[in-house]
Amino acid sequence: MKKIFWLGVGITVGVIAARKITAAKGALGPAGLNRAVGAMSDAVHDFADALRENMNERESDLRIALGVDTDPSATTRR
Repeated sequence: MKKIFWLGVGITVGVIAARKITAAKGALGPAGLNRAVGAMSDAVHDFADALRENMNERESDLRIALGVDTDPSATTRR
């Protein structure tokens, strides 16, 4: 029974290692680097968009609170 258990553990470890090695090979090289840079670029772009949107919203709230603008629709979005 012990031998069957260790055989199963060995097969499982082998399959996991083979998948990790295949994934690592796919991450290396120009195609993998291109995917990594593209994902990083998308993340930075999404963060900048969210920051810009929240900054404009906060500016609008502050202008209303300070009495500069009385109507929320009066502010122009940049």
